[in-house]
Amino acid sequence: MATHSTTAAVGTTAPTFALPDATGNTVALGALVARGPVVLVFLRGFA
Repeated sequence: MATHSTTAAVGTTAPTFALPDATGNTVALGALVARGPVVLVFLRGFA
C-alpha cells in the first residue's frame, strides 16, 4: 500500500471551508479566523 504525505509549511494560509461540528452546526474557518488565530489539526481515523 503506497502512502502519500504532504505537510504545509508553518504559516501557510488554509483555504476557506466549512464543516459540521460534533453537534451538527456548520463552522466556517473564516468565522473562526475573524475571532483570532486558529490552529487546524486533522486526526486520521483508525481502522
